[in-house]
Amino acid sequence: MDFPILSSLILLPSVGALFLLFANESTTTNRQTIKYVALFVTFLNFFISIYLWYLFDNSIFDFQFVEEKMWLKGFVNYKVGIDGISILFVVLTTFITPLCIISVNNSIKYRLKDFLIAILILESLMIGVFCSLDLVIFYLFFEGGLIPMFLIIGIWGGDKRVYSAFKFFLYTLLGSVLMLIAIIVIYITSGTTDIVKLYEVGIDPNFQNLLWLAFFSSFAVKTPMWPVHTWLPDAHVEAPTPGSVILAAILLKMAGYGFLRFSIGLFPFASEFFTPLIYFLSLIAIIYTSLVALMQEDMKKLIAYSSVAHMGFVTLGIFTLKQQGLEGSIIQMISHGLVSAALFLLVGVLYDRIHSRLIKTYGGLVSVMPKYSILLMLFTLAAIGLPGTSGFIGEFLILMGAFQDSFLVATIASLGVILGASYMLWLYRRVVFGKLINNELLKITDLNKSELFILSCLALPTIFFGFYPEPLLNTIAVSVSSLIEMYNYNLTILGNNSG
Repeated sequence: MDFPILSSLILLPSVGALFLLFANESTTTNRQTIKYVALFVTFLNFFISIYLWYLFDNSIFDFQFVEEKMWLKGFVNYKVGIDGISILFVVLTTFITPLCIISVNNSIKYRLKDFLIAILILESLMIGVFCSLDLVIFYLFFEGGLIPMFLIIGIWGGDKRVYSAFKFFLYTLLGSVLMLIAIIVIYITSGTTDIVKLYEVGIDPNFQNLLWLAFFSSFAVKTPMWPVHTWLPDAHVEAPTPGSVILAAILLKMAGYGFLRFSIGLFPFASEFFTPLIYFLSLIAIIYTSLVALMQEDMKKLIAYSSVAHMGFVTLGIFTLKQQGLEGSIIQMISHGLVSAALFLLVGVLYDRIHSRLIKTYGGLVSVMPKYSILLMLFTLAAIGLPGTSGFIGEFLILMGAFQDSFLVATIASLGVILGASYMLWLYRRVVFGKLINNELLKITDLNKSELFILSCLALPTIFFGFYPEPLLNTIAVSVSSLIEMYNYNLTILGNNSG
């Protein structure tokens, strides 16, 4: 199609942010108008992404809706496009963002306009990451997202917000400096930063190990993988609820997408060489952080550590380099985006009412918040991968891929499923069941209309894709098989040439 639909998706939120920049939020009416404008922009972007998904041809492995414009003459072009892998992350981003804006009712008490501007700019940058077909453009979008998230945590976060914001920023920026150096080396050795061209010509096997490690230093922090995961619990605890939702649902997926698009796609020799390392780090993340989650007294920290464990499954599945493992990793990321968003929103509901995230503050909520208790049970079961939820599809396919590659690795990873059930059900029992001892809870109200709407929007796809994952599998199947074929082809051709 001639219409630049991908650029429209990327730019529309930023245009909305520019409009809000000149708005006045001095009155309650103005604040509501500002929120409605932001909602209109994000819902419009969501419907455009759904239309894009409708237009997408599942049978083609090439990138579609490609747009290319000259940017830095002779060096870098602005090039965007999507395949079956990236389209799902674009839709996830446009789906989660308006729900975050609806949730600001109770969680953001001051400077609403500035907060919504940060959210809209962040949406533009996140969509840009999943559409980029040039390494430099990808890097600009990937690192640009640090700035609005840094401000969201540092301005609207909790008591230790400045410390957590700087920790988040420094961890992620330091890892990405090496990735920038690697991109420069790729341009010098290959003469291009165009991802499609690099797929075709391949990268010299002699450089792949160092380049892979440089990209890994950035993706490992953002995933986050053990032992560079310590910024995540602090960032989640201090971030406002909408910030935690975006961080868990989308920002962590950017690194998983990076592993698929670059580590596997550009560096097949290095990926094969470092697969044991990824397995080792992934298993530690699954087992160790699950044990740490069992010891948490703060609900947000528990869910944050569970995110590290779930992303450990994702990295494990990606590097099995099997069809089931890769498909499972993608579906697990989509599922985790829905489920983790819901869990952080559910914690935010309690915090807005009682101003405490400590598990011991609660107990017996089922008698005063029945709707809340039902939805918390649904997302708890989805988090532990119960059949009938989207969490099961991803974990099952990942373990299938892992068993094909290594029985021992898959067996150890399976222990994470048991530990996941332990800490999530332990959390649910202590918060929902038991005696209602805290008298403050007697005055607590159940979910209001906006909270029920947001959580229902997340619950429906969680259940639907749990029973009927075909729309997701059909979208990614050709792109995943093409990625594996390209990986094997490059291993053979480049290996023969280097030999």
